[in-house]
Amino acid sequence: MSTLENLRTITVNEFIGTAILVLIGCGIGALGSLRKSLGFGSGNWSLTAFGWGMAVFVGASVAWESGAHLNPAVTLGLVLTGATSWSTVPFYLLGEFSGAIVGGLLVYVVYKKQFDDHDQPHTTGSIFYTKPGVRSLGWNTVSEAVATFVLVYWIIQQAPWQPVVEGQAPNLGNIGLGYAGVAFAVIAIGAGLGGSTGYAINPARDLGPRIAYALLPLRGKEKIDWGYAWVPIVGPLLGAAAAAAVYSLNY
Repeated sequence: MSTLENLRTITVNEFIGTAILVLIGCGIGALGSLRKSLGFGSGNWSLTAFGWGMAVFVGASVAWESGAHLNPAVTLGLVLTGATSWSTVPFYLLGEFSGAIVGGLLVYVVYKKQFDDHDQPHTTGSIFYTKPGVRSLGWNTVSEAVATFVLVYWIIQQAPWQPVVEGQAPNLGNIGLGYAGVAFAVIAIGAGLGGSTGYAINPARDLGPRIAYALLPLRGKEKIDWGYAWVPIVGPLLGAAAAAAVYSLNY
């Protein structure tokens, strides 16, 4: 495969995978929040954590040809540990952010009639982007960084990036679980660490649907809190950098 073909593969796969991730994940929010949805009222935290984990599984499974980052924080962690080339980063980011925007727009397409009939349009922002339980930008950033550290460190600890010792069998770790393993990690993070900020743990997952929501023709929609929007970007990137640094201390 030529360099140009490889970069195209990265962009297309990250776009499709991230779009599916956001479509399913934010779709869970629409399912439980919109009054005319057949799943209205079912949006408890257990479903949210499990559903986002499964959204990661589906999105990553279809994006396997690019390595299925689907997350700028994952891309940063992998490039800092040498598992991904710096030259490919712009193409990963292009696919991730554009896919996240399209995924958010598709949630509206699927649930358009429910959005049209929803009697509380000023509450619909949380379907698309995260909000903190208690607004404290510094601590919210720390919460996102810690949760993302767990995710990215789990990913970079897996077998493909661990050193092979001559004369010893390779340490397969959890690699046998494939993308299901990442899904389990996301479920665990959501269940244990998600209550503080809604665990974006992915800058594209939050910013992309936030932009989509700003573009959508929803009457009376919620005013977007752009003053908070940097937190689910900076926090995950800090967590990813910390995960790469800790990994590098061991290897």
